[in-house]
This record gives sequence, C-alpha cells and structure tokens, in this order.
Amino acid sequence: MDLYKANEKRYTSMEYRRCGRSGILLPAISLGLWHNFGSVDVFDNYSQIAYTAFDAGITHFDLANNYGPVYGSAEENFGRILKKGLGHYRDEMIISTKAGYDMWPGPYGNWGSRKYLMASLDQSLKRMGVEYVDIFYSHRPDPETPIEETMGALADIVRQGKALYVGISNYSDEQADRALAVLNEYKVPCLIHQARYSMLDRWVEPALLPFLKEKGVGLIAFSPLAQGILSAKYLNGIPEQSRAAKSTGHLQTTMITDEVLNKVRCLNDLALQRGQTLLEMAIAWLLKDPGVTSVLIGASSVVQLNSNLKALQNCSFTQEELVEIENILSR
Repeated sequence: MDLYKANEKRYTSMEYRRCGRSGILLPAISLGLWHNFGSVDVFDNYSQIAYTAFDAGITHFDLANNYGPVYGSAEENFGRILKKGLGHYRDEMIISTKAGYDMWPGPYGNWGSRKYLMASLDQSLKRMGVEYVDIFYSHRPDPETPIEETMGALADIVRQGKALYVGISNYSDEQADRALAVLNEYKVPCLIHQARYSMLDRWVEPALLPFLKEKGVGLIAFSPLAQGILSAKYLNGIPEQSRAAKSTGHLQTTMITDEVLNKVRCLNDLALQRGQTLLEMAIAWLLKDPGVTSVLIGASSVVQLNSNLKALQNCSFTQEELVEIENILSR
C-alpha cells in the first residue's frame, strides 16, 4: 500500500485540553493499544484504526511494554505503523508507554526497580523504532521498592532524553503524593496520572481527582466503558464473541450482575433521551469534568472508533440529567 498521508483537516473537530499546569495539550479522546494491536490481531485492521484516529485529531497513542498478546507485540506493531507513514507526523504525536507489570522472567522483569524501568524503556524504544517517548509511566506502585528509586529512575530517564515527560498509573492519592514529592526534588514534574475511571468505577473521585487538580497534574481515564459493560452490548445477555464470554481476561461474567444490568438499562434509557448511545454518554460524562484531561478508548474496528468519537458531539449535561445519573448509580 502507499504510504499513509494524513487528513489535512484533522485538527478541526477534536477538542484539546491542557494537561494539568503543563504546556501539553491532549486530545479529549486518546487511543489506547491495550487490546486489538497484538500479534494475534490483523495488521490491516489495526493500522486503519490508527490512521483513522490520527485523521480525526487523536494525537495521543498510549502503549505499555506488555501490551499484546504476546508481550511487546503492540509496540512492535505500532512501530510497523509508524514506518508505513504515520511516523512522518512524529512531531505531531504524543506516544506514551509504561513499565510496572510482568514483562520477562526473573526478578528484574516486573514492578518498579531502576533496573527494570530503564531496561524496559530501552526495549520499548527499539520495538517502536523511536528515539524517545513523550510520556513514560510507572505503571503501578511497587510496595517493595523505595519510591525514591522508582521516581529517581523516571527523573533520570527524562534527563537522558528517552522521555520528555513522566507519569504514574494506578497510584492512590497517598502514593501519588509521595511520588510527586520525590519528582519535585529532582525538578522533574509529574505530567499525568492514568487511572481507571467510569460511571461504574468512581474510586478516583473522593481523594485522587481533587489531589491532582490541586497539584496541577493531568488525569487520563482508562476503561471508560467498564470493559464494555457501558457499551450496551450486554443489555440482552452475553454475546458469544464478547470479552465477558472469554474464560480469560479482565471482564468476567460474574461482574455483570442483575444489579449492574439494571443500572445500565436505566442509563441506556437516559442516553437515548439525550440523542446518544450509552457508549457516547459514558465517555461524555467523564469529559464533563475539566479535571479529566483525556479519555483513553480502545477500538477493535474503525466503526467502533468512530462510535467513540461521536461522544464529542454532546458533552454537556443539564443539572436534571446529572441528578438522574447519580440516582441511577446509587441504587
């Protein structure tokens, strides 16, 4: 195929939000490569997802060392996409990756040691064929490694030019407070926190979200559809090819209870009243808060990607709608 050429009007329809108090603007919707970009997936399909995303103004592509399956294959495949032409626009892109979960055998391929983080990033850069990433994350806190070691490694990675910014993911407010304090000692600010957040999973709201706002750190929300529960696909049972139907994975049938489905059906009715799908409303509900810098979506097809992008057409809620949503979620 010919080298990819981007849509000249790619910046006309996307909203960009400032990431905390930094100089970085992120698209309101970012593309995550957690699923659908691995060695088990089809190159022509996921490359078209990436091209369509960039054509729609999605400038941020989020990866991690062990995304696949197999581990590392999402980064390798993204590197192939860059070589096919997307890399021509490297200076218009934010590429992020992470280390913190299981990656290779032995004591140095997991958690948050300096040894692991630095070796992992070097491998990630080779797989993607890039000289640096824009954001490098500590993917999760390590209870056994001193926070000074983990954050010190992140600070040195920035100083080495292998990442422009650093972030943390899956840290509580207390853990984030300690991490930020160490990074500040190194004069390397934390740009962003990546946290699981959806209508059905609101753990960030009591303490973490206010803390990040106070500290001027951005928040990017992953799993905005609660692994697909908020996409309406489970309203009439569990489809055979859905994530919940698989014996492995993060979404299991035990998570889709009658109580959850009753909430989802009520939310679906409200979404239809707003002229949206449930999926669109779930993303829009997150974006109603200016403290949410970006929502990280996954897509298994171009059609699914475009369905997610439609959320941007209506991100405003009346007070009555917000009250109704709270009433539904609190049942």
